[in-house]
Amino acid sequence: MNPRIAMIAVLVRDYDEAIAWYHDALGFSLLEDDNRGDSKRWVRMAPAGNAHFSVLLARATTPAQTAAIGNQHGGRVGFFLHTDDFARDHARLTAAGARFEEAPRHEAYGTVVVFKDLYGNRWDLIEPRA
Repeated sequence: MNPRIAMIAVLVRDYDEAIAWYHDALGFSLLEDDNRGDSKRWVRMAPAGNAHFSVLLARATTPAQTAAIGNQHGGRVGFFLHTDDFARDHARLTAAGARFEEAPRHEAYGTVVVFKDLYGNRWDLIEPRA
C-alpha cells in the first residue's frame, strides 16, 4: 500500500460563490462539478496544474456544518498554499478581496502572509526559500 492524501473537504455556504472565489483568488481549476441530485453537487478544485491533490467544496446542510463554515480549524491556520511567485499571488488575492491579517514577512523558510478566505478560514501563502 502506498497511501497519500488525495483530497480534503471544505465546508462552504454556496457552491457557485465558492467556485468563483477559489478560481479568482487562488487560481484553482475546476476539476469536477457533478450534480448529485437533491441540491447536492460533487465539486472538486485544485491548484492549476496540480490535480493530484484537490479540495472538495462541500455545501453545509446541517446547523452544525453551517456553524463550522470559516472555522474548520478552530481559528488556526489550516491551509498552506505554496507559490513560486509571492508578489503575483499576493496581488491576485488582494484584488479578489482576501483579508490579510498582517503584512508579508520573511522567515527562515520563506516569505509568508496569513489571509482569510471568503468564509474566514485562515491560510498561509508561502513562497518557500530556495
